[in-house]
Amino acid sequence: SRLAAINRGVYMLKKPVDGFVYDETGKVCGVKSHAEDGTPEVAKCKMVICDPSYAGEAKTKVVGKVIRSICILDGPIPHTKNKEGGPALSCQIILPQKQLKRQNDIYIMMVSWAHNVAAQGKYTAIVSTVVETADAEKELEPAYKLLGKIVDKFVSVSDLRQPVDDGKTDGVYVSASYDPTSHFEDATLEVLEMWKRITGEALDLTVLPDEDVDQ
Repeated sequence: SRLAAINRGVYMLKKPVDGFVYDETGKVCGVKSHAEDGTPEVAKCKMVICDPSYAGEAKTKVVGKVIRSICILDGPIPHTKNKEGGPALSCQIILPQKQLKRQNDIYIMMVSWAHNVAAQGKYTAIVSTVVETADAEKELEPAYKLLGKIVDKFVSVSDLRQPVDDGKTDGVYVSASYDPTSHFEDATLEVLEMWKRITGEALDLTVLPDEDVDQ
């Protein structure tokens, strides 16, 4: 946020998004919001980059559903070790679709108190996959069996959405929803694709900032 401010950017944290404003040519030119007293506000812009939750339903289509289960554990996932041979403080497990006779893999990501995401001595495992049946949580049972004792869990099912256009016509560039993968490979590739689509150039991450630029 500091670097954005230096470059005349504006952060609007915890502000509601009520919609977008378009000019006479159909290009987006602002984001509608409101103050705590209900007074309408508009942040002017030249383009919008957002996920499907900010875009209208006409900008995206539902291509499936994702189930995620956040599980609180008393200990690490059994039989997971760190490089020294001790209990793992974090790990990632992918259950292959063919092994489970499914169409999609099941993903398990475990982190712990060591990462300041759980109470001392506790572990957090996130289990996710694409929903294939009417009983979504039952699909996670192969993963649950690997976790050991589950103290508590929080399950959610959400739409998996994809944009219906490339955003070049109206200047509203919409990403896809987060898929169930726990390694963020698909999300990373999408960021690179969107950068090239918006700027016309591939993102070069080998270019380092100037030493005199305030970071």
